[in-house]
Amino acid sequence: MAATGSEPRMTVRRPQRADARRNFDALLVAAREAFAADGSGASLEGIARRAGVNIATLYRNFPTRRHLFEAAYLDEVQTLARIAADLDHLDPWAALESWLRQFVSYATTKKAVYDAIAHNEAMFVAGRELIHAAGRPLLERAQRAGAARADVTFDDVLFLVNGVSGANFVQEAQRDRVLTMALDGIRART
Repeated sequence: MAATGSEPRMTVRRPQRADARRNFDALLVAAREAFAADGSGASLEGIARRAGVNIATLYRNFPTRRHLFEAAYLDEVQTLARIAADLDHLDPWAALESWLRQFVSYATTKKAVYDAIAHNEAMFVAGRELIHAAGRPLLERAQRAGAARADVTFDDVLFLVNGVSGANFVQEAQRDRVLTMALDGIRART
């Protein structure tokens, strides 16, 4: 993963042909799901099956497990940045809450990748910068509107949400309840 400025780039290339792009994208979705469910040791054969392709297609797109980790991580980071940009139509608190709920899903994939790759790599640094550039304005907007506590920093919010996403919840509903409680701690009291 190389970075230009703060925008990380994939070391693999998204195919040009539509059918090959569909396979590439299906593999990324399957990898994110598998990493979230099974961690960094998720089976590559299982990822290919989940994507509806054969293992040769996986290796043609992602020559190594590391390429797949990097691509899944970058895809999540870029998706979070796009989501943040698309939330302007919501009121400030709803935009921040919506983005943070999406962030929890991202953090699950990130944990598997983070466990597998050195933490100080350029792709993590660039990814962190992109996350901050996407999420910090949402928090600041909610703070200006009086919807979020003024004494909270974006790093505080990330630590809080990462703590929730790193827990081993038995049910997704339990994770959602705990996240709601955490978000209540960020919300300004009126």
